[in-house]
Amino acid sequence: MTTRRNVLAAAAMIAAVAPLTSGLSTATAAEAQNTAQLMFVQTADDLKADNKTLRLVNVGQQTLYFSDRPVRIAGHMTMPAYLDEWKAGAGPDNFANDPPNATLSVYEPGGKENALAVVEISHPVVEGNDIVYNYKLIEGPMPKAGGATALFIDWIGVGGGVGPGFHGVGRGYRGVGWR
Repeated sequence: MTTRRNVLAAAAMIAAVAPLTSGLSTATAAEAQNTAQLMFVQTADDLKADNKTLRLVNVGQQTLYFSDRPVRIAGHMTMPAYLDEWKAGAGPDNFANDPPNATLSVYEPGGKENALAVVEISHPVVEGNDIVYNYKLIEGPMPKAGGATALFIDWIGVGGGVGPGFHGVGRGYRGVGWR
């Protein structure tokens, strides 16, 4: 449980220290808006995996998001809003058309360090308090089970419906972002 708290605390620190961009000029703000690339973090109490699916057990119902330079945006979105990013109708830049890579970090009791695996994830399905993904292993061994788990999901650009003005991410809506 301590490791889960540490993961959540680290994610909260990322969100808390991300500076707002209200001082950008109009031209710079417009350029930054077009280049924002959001990354996502999901945390869970446990992991169960086989050769083709991974299950985040008791996954947090808020998915954290953040971006890096040139504009820093941070916040969280609901599970339904996150799942919207997997719809092919959202535009050419969406997770259904271009499945993201993700790094899975799993606390394994007795281990000195978290187990890490890099995967391509696809076809998320919510089952009760869990989310299940299909995956393709890219690097590292896939843990079959473990404790506190975090899934760090690669970015998607603004064209996919994620970014300033969508799902409360950014300008004038809930969450941190451009005001």
